[in-house]
Amino acid sequence: MNKNVLMLFAFLIGMVSFAQQERALKLNDNTNLIDVTYFHDNGVVSQTGSYTLDGKLQGEWLSFDTDGNKSASASYDNGKKVGKWFYWTDKTLKEVDYTNNAIVSVNDWKKDSKTSVALRH
Repeated sequence: MNKNVLMLFAFLIGMVSFAQQERALKLNDNTNLIDVTYFHDNGVVSQTGSYTLDGKLQGEWLSFDTDGNKSASASYDNGKKVGKWFYWTDKTLKEVDYTNNAIVSVNDWKKDSKTSVALRH
């Protein structure tokens, strides 16, 4: 498959997943993944991550609010949720542990907790 067909495929996946968001796509020759960045309407980055050439989420994905603050960190392995995922709000940090697309544990911390500060930075 040539790069133009791959980029078109990735573009179509992006249209289905994030129909209203602006995005930037680039084939990463080193990883053989399609790196993507999605943007909020105000131009601030909303998500970053990568797709496999067959359209599956791969590696670390980060989400940001409209002010550019990190709101989530997630990991995928060939489209499956894996590892520790983190969700930040103004008052809490939620950690969700996944193995092979299944939740194995969930932990919550308040913002002033020493644990949440250590994990967040």
